[in-house]
Amino acid sequence: MTHAQIVGWSHSRFGKSEQPDTEHLIAEILAPALDHAGIGAEDVDGIFVGVFNGGFSRQDFQGALVALAEDKLRHVPAIRYENACATGSAALYGALDFIESGRGRIALVVGAEKMTATPTAEVGDILLGASYVAEEADVPAGFAGLFGKVAGSYFQKYGDQSDALAMIAAKNHKNGMNNPYAHMRKDFGFEFCNTVSDKNPHVAGPLRRTDCSLVSDGAAILVLADAETAATLNRAIGFRARVQMNDFLPMSRRDVLDMTGARKAWAGALEGAKASLDDLSFVETHDCFTIAEMLEYEAMGLAERGQGHRVIRDGLTAMDGKLPVNPSGGLKSKGHPIGATGVSQHVMAAMQLSGDAGDMQVPGANLGAVFNMGGLAVANYCSILERVK
Repeated sequence: MTHAQIVGWSHSRFGKSEQPDTEHLIAEILAPALDHAGIGAEDVDGIFVGVFNGGFSRQDFQGALVALAEDKLRHVPAIRYENACATGSAALYGALDFIESGRGRIALVVGAEKMTATPTAEVGDILLGASYVAEEADVPAGFAGLFGKVAGSYFQKYGDQSDALAMIAAKNHKNGMNNPYAHMRKDFGFEFCNTVSDKNPHVAGPLRRTDCSLVSDGAAILVLADAETAATLNRAIGFRARVQMNDFLPMSRRDVLDMTGARKAWAGALEGAKASLDDLSFVETHDCFTIAEMLEYEAMGLAERGQGHRVIRDGLTAMDGKLPVNPSGGLKSKGHPIGATGVSQHVMAAMQLSGDAGDMQVPGANLGAVFNMGGLAVANYCSILERVK
C-alpha cells in the first residue's frame, strides 16, 4: 500500500459569500488548488466532494459540479459524501482510501456549503436532520438546543463552568484575528463572552451566542497524491495515523457527557501514530459549541472527566500554552460551512506543518492533530499529520 499525502490546497474566505451557490464557491478555489499543488487538471484521477446540503440548496448530486469549473475534469470519477458535520473528513478519508488502494495517484478533496442564503429559522431545522429525528427533532434551537442540554447536564454534575466556556470562546476569537479566512475576525474578550447581554443572549440552556459557531458559506480543497508522486512535487504532508470511530446516533443510547466515540478515535490515532499528546505541536478540533471543545479536552486525554475546565483555566490550550488548540480560531471564529469544515481543518493543519500559516503559525510545528465530528460525537475522525517534504 502506498501512503497518500497532501501536496496542495486552497481555501475561500468563510462568512457570507457573494457566490450564489456551492458550484461557484468550488469554482472560485479550484484553479488555485491545482496551481498550489503544481499539477494540471489532466493529472487528477478522482474527485471526492463533501457537501451536507440537507435542504440548503435545490441542487443535489454535487459531486458532478466540480467538472463544471474545469472541462478537463469532465470524465474524472467523482463522488459526493455526506456525514453530518464530519462530511469533509468523510470525503478526505474516501480519497485517501482511493489512493492507498492503488486506484489512482492524484485526488481532489472538495468541501463546500452555502448556508447564509437560507432563512435563519430554517437553518436549525435543516441541521437537526443530523440528529436522531425520532427523539430529538423537537428540541428548540436546533443543534444549539442539543448541546445546550449537554452543557446543562455537565454543569449540574460538575458545577457551573460558564466562565470556562467564555474563556474558550475568547481564546478562539483572539486566534481568529490572525486567520485571513475567518468569518469573524474580532477579539471579543473574556468579559463580553462571559456576560449575558442584548448582543450576547442565551441561545439554549446555559449557552450564549458567543458559545455557538457561525452560520457560514465557504469551500476548501485538498490535493492528495501517492508518496511517489508527492516526492516530485513542492511539498508533502503525511498522515501518521487516521481513525474513524462511530457511536450511537440517539443521545438516549449513551452518556453524552463522555464522548466515547471521540475518546476511542483519539486513542486509536495516537496509538497508530506511536505518539502522545506531549508530542503534538497543535490541535485543530471541532468547537461547534464551546462545550464541545471542553468535552474534547477530556476525550483527547488532557483532563479527567469533569475536569476539562481546568485545561482552559491553566492556559494549556492558548497559543503560548503547552498544546495550542484551534490556532486558526476554530469553527467558533473561522466559521462552520458544514461540508467544508473537515477539509478546512486539514488545510489549516497542513499550513501549520509546512510553515505557511502566517500570523497563525505555531513556532516549530512538526506534528499536529485534527479532530472533526459529525452530529453530537456520532461520527468521529482523528488525524495525526506530519511534514514529509
